[in-house]
Amino acid sequence: MGIFNRKEVRKKEQMEQGIRDYFKVLNAYNPCFTTFEGSVYEMELTRSAIHAIATHSSKLIATVKGSASTKEFKSMLKYKPNALMDTSKYLYRIATALNVSNTAFIVPLYDKYGQINGFYPLCTEKCEIRKDESGRAYLRYEIQDGKYAAIELERAGRMIQMQDKSEILGASNRVMLPTMQMLSTNNQSMMEGAKNSASLRFMARIATVLKPEQIKEERKRFVEENLSVENSNGVLLFDQKYEDVKQISSTPYAVPEGQMSQIRENVFDYFGVNQNILQNKFTSSEWEAFYEGKIEPFAVQLSLVHTGMAFTDKQVVFGNEIIWTGDRLHHMSSAEKVTLISTLFDRGFITHNEGREILNLSPVEGGDKFYIRKEYTEEVGTNEGVDSNNSDT
Repeated sequence: MGIFNRKEVRKKEQMEQGIRDYFKVLNAYNPCFTTFEGSVYEMELTRSAIHAIATHSSKLIATVKGSASTKEFKSMLKYKPNALMDTSKYLYRIATALNVSNTAFIVPLYDKYGQINGFYPLCTEKCEIRKDESGRAYLRYEIQDGKYAAIELERAGRMIQMQDKSEILGASNRVMLPTMQMLSTNNQSMMEGAKNSASLRFMARIATVLKPEQIKEERKRFVEENLSVENSNGVLLFDQKYEDVKQISSTPYAVPEGQMSQIRENVFDYFGVNQNILQNKFTSSEWEAFYEGKIEPFAVQLSLVHTGMAFTDKQVVFGNEIIWTGDRLHHMSSAEKVTLISTLFDRGFITHNEGREILNLSPVEGGDKFYIRKEYTEEVGTNEGVDSNNSDT
């Protein structure tokens, strides 16, 4: 079965007509999703911001709870949601699409028995939502070589941010257009400045009257003798034929540093990042703020979307769910990790191996036991104190 094969939910005669013929009876519901000129992904600074968010989002780990899922399903989510992507690439693409278009679509993949055996993130710009004559909404998307597929909208996953007028889609990034234009202008001015600084330009007045063709020939001779690479000594010589030989210096426009800083802050504010996050030199407190403000909301929505695709309402009621979480302790300093382990270990909150995992060490045999100091144990039938130097397992 191909990666885009899906559950057979329509009648055989409709499927034989092909998806193009089937959609001839549908009326347009919403235009294709597009971003403004060039997209926010086409500028260096905004792409760096999106890349940082997507990179950290790609480290999330899925936990499947409940009895409705199989070992194969759990392994699929952990390692390879589809034939083309491992879990890291899968999450990276979802996070990128969400921040570029403020809407990201995910479709479940089915085996020949109609069971979900994978998930695939779509290219948002190749998707559109349409309704059939009964008013039921479908997500129609291009897969490859101009071929299309469709799925009922309620069975597809939708990640949304910047939601305003539409209850289905996120708003566009057009509010970033002025900032993007200023970034583009600044980049162009820097390139033009480099070109201008690499060339010498002169203005000279010829003291005698010459015909146009003579002026042209004289200009060519002057340049070849004085401004070509053969003039290695850097000395400019000319006779009385010329008057007022002057070098023309041009100063290209560049965005002032204060204004450029404001442009960067506009991008950082919009995407919820800062310079240290982009350059991977953040502190543990900066990481904590970034995680809670950007990664954790993404993980929460990701969990709800995948749970909705994988389980029925009844299965959810009985405790079946998919939870995406991140390692919030990984970016703590070594001193902070040691303090945390010392505080939690002898209180019975973590095991030896869990403490070693925090320090990026491999587990050891017998390291899954919990230990607790006696003064933290519950006292039964006595009010007398307990020796705090003793410990118990």
